[in-house]
Amino acid sequence: MRLLRLLKIASVASRFGLDEMVLQHEPSGRLVRLANALQFWRDLSAPGAERLRLALEALGPIFVKFGQVLSTRRDLMPPDIADELAKLQDRVPPFASHLALAEVEKAYGRPASEVFAEFDPTPVASASIAQVHFARLREEDGGHEVAVKILRPNMLSVIEHDLALMDNFALLLETLWADGKRLKPREVVAEFAKYLRDELDLMREAANASQLRRNFVDSKLLVVPEVYWDFCTSTVMVMERMHGTPISQIDKLRADGIDLSKLSAAGVEIFFTQVFRDGFFHADMHPGNIFVAPDGRYIALDFGIVGTLTDSDKNYLAQNFLAFFRRDYKRVAEAHIESGWAPKDTRVDEFEAAIRAVCEPIFDRPLKDISFGKILLRLFQTSRRFNVEIQPQLVMLQKTLLNIEGLGRQLDPELDLWKTAKPFLERWMSEQIGWRGLLKTLKQEAPYLARTLPQLPRLVHQALAQPAKADLQPQLAQLVIAQQRQNRWLAIIALLLAGLIAALLH
Repeated sequence: MRLLRLLKIASVASRFGLDEMVLQHEPSGRLVRLANALQFWRDLSAPGAERLRLALEALGPIFVKFGQVLSTRRDLMPPDIADELAKLQDRVPPFASHLALAEVEKAYGRPASEVFAEFDPTPVASASIAQVHFARLREEDGGHEVAVKILRPNMLSVIEHDLALMDNFALLLETLWADGKRLKPREVVAEFAKYLRDELDLMREAANASQLRRNFVDSKLLVVPEVYWDFCTSTVMVMERMHGTPISQIDKLRADGIDLSKLSAAGVEIFFTQVFRDGFFHADMHPGNIFVAPDGRYIALDFGIVGTLTDSDKNYLAQNFLAFFRRDYKRVAEAHIESGWAPKDTRVDEFEAAIRAVCEPIFDRPLKDISFGKILLRLFQTSRRFNVEIQPQLVMLQKTLLNIEGLGRQLDPELDLWKTAKPFLERWMSEQIGWRGLLKTLKQEAPYLARTLPQLPRLVHQALAQPAKADLQPQLAQLVIAQQRQNRWLAIIALLLAGLIAALLH
């Protein structure tokens, strides 16, 4: 099977001239002449980026998804290729109804007619990983209208074969292509494999949906369907059926009396709330996954891809966003160096000037006049020049920001993203570093304080009992490390005590 798949991939690659795209950058004249000799029977008049997109579409859903992931890596991809791959869509024919019913029976051990009061065998949506059917639960289970998401049959074996082939191709590229080592194709394939395997477990997706719903319970901006856990397995997910209008149907939204400007601003607030308040965000917010409820709230669907951020990530991003909004490019440069993303010997003034050249042209302009894709590309080019490491945990955030840009352009081309986001970020920063943030952190740390404070007198006594200053430093370091393991507040207390001890011994 793998041999047949390999032959098909080779045939498609040759038909669309992918070998020519790779070898045109190769200094070896012999390889270039070989590629040119193969061109006599094929039409390569279309741009290379377009041919790459068509080849991925011809190879099927897994390669389409891979292209979608590549389109987000503007730190690696040339801009023309990234723009073209962003056009890839999961336009996948549904699998047969009898196969869907068989998957339901396999998941529950009984036919769909015994699990649901009604089950529509005709799917309402179909993508590369799964498809969705409408159904209704039995009265004893609540009688709710539900959406049933069913994983495509035998997906795991197909995916593992394709991932293995992708890894082999990536290894070949690293070996033969002049830019192979710099672009790290094997790392890109490994990153894609991780996200794809996560999507294959619908229990994980159900957990993502449940978390997002809990984060936005009673929200006036976003509604997330309820998950019916008793009917969820790794291959079947059952959730509340949502009624709304696809966000791409602008004319219908206007006819329904939806305020598009307000909706656009709400989308920005939802994004920043997910990122900075929760550190947990929907990372696949393309128009097919977003509906609008009759009351004007967003409806989020498809939770296979989510992103997470640590507290340090959130603080770093908030400082950078605010510095950008205030046009404080020196602070942006300093934040990169302080975080370790840029080398410590980076000249702040040079880095500041480079960032200013990228960002200054975008301010005081409506969203319709701004291309975040081009801005991100220039930022990545600047980052490479200063040896800044692109953080992998922010790749999904970048992808989501580009989705937000697209939604904003559709709903309100005059939206000023900066003015919409700045008050939210300033409020969030105030809550984090002001007195409210201090009280919140103390409340969170209270259990650790109660457990570790009693240990401080013993640790301080051990430090004081040291006979000489030379032996004092390791003990003080042990004191600080012990407290850091518990919480950062006790670390500060320990450092203060250590300073007092050192002062007394002088």
